[in-house]
Amino acid sequence: MFPLRPTLWLIFTTVFALLTLLPTVDGAANSLIQVPSSSFGPNPTNVTFYLYLPSKLQANPPILVNPHWCHGDAQACFAGTQLATLADTYGYIMIFPDSPNTIDKCWDVSSNETLTHNGGGDSQGIVSMIKYTLKKYNADPTRVFSMGTSSGAMMTNVLLGSYPDVFAAGSAWAGVAFGCFAGNGYDLWSDDCATGKIIKTPKEWKAIVEAAYPGYTGFRPKMQVFHGSADTTLYPQNLKEEIKEWTAVLGLSDNPVNTLVNSPDVGWTTMIYGEKFHATNASGVTHNIQTNETVVLDWFDLKCQGRSLTTLI
Repeated sequence: MFPLRPTLWLIFTTVFALLTLLPTVDGAANSLIQVPSSSFGPNPTNVTFYLYLPSKLQANPPILVNPHWCHGDAQACFAGTQLATLADTYGYIMIFPDSPNTIDKCWDVSSNETLTHNGGGDSQGIVSMIKYTLKKYNADPTRVFSMGTSSGAMMTNVLLGSYPDVFAAGSAWAGVAFGCFAGNGYDLWSDDCATGKIIKTPKEWKAIVEAAYPGYTGFRPKMQVFHGSADTTLYPQNLKEEIKEWTAVLGLSDNPVNTLVNSPDVGWTTMIYGEKFHATNASGVTHNIQTNETVVLDWFDLKCQGRSLTTLI
């Protein structure tokens, strides 16, 4: 990883210290289960695999992947929201991957491998976890989702861009567009992307996503993105770039068809571009954006017991 300037490093360490202070998981019935790397594959970067299984699974349960933030890990991510506790209520499986990057625990969102379908990198290891879980627990391949914050949001963008055939939907909180950190190397830091200097047209972003899986013409997953207007770690321009990218990929206008004020929280504005893409600007919110579990579950329709009512595959 490129060395960070002292001021930027201070920002990162402060932000991720704050993230570790998120409310702890309240009343999850079970603990995480580590799945040995020898049980699944390919996993070229040796991403560690943790599962959360509620005591009572749905028949053909959905899968929710929850990659952690930089300087976090699977255990911290498990404790950082109520998603695992809600899994006990609604019967979905959770996958908590753990980054192999011991330097800063950030995900590989920059290498050619991770940004290419079946090309390697952290993204392929995570997809291997999903395939293992689908087979072992008779899970529903049309109801696989990813949600993450910060580096986990970046990885969510990467997973949906590189593996549109695997995911039904994503929810990215304070991330960047697919390919924004691209640098032909593992765990590269892009100051230009972080500070909002990488600005492309919708057509250019679409071409970057389509190059990840050449010739693919199938289903594209729906996406919701959130970003704080006071984010000084990943600048708010990145929300605008995500909007341009995913509206272009999904064939939508980059002008919203509806705008909801004070939704889902006071001072937050949600722009609806169609059924498959929503974007939310959180006024005054920093990089330490708080996950709204209800919004995530509703987007993924995880409260639905049985076949999803909204999955579009």
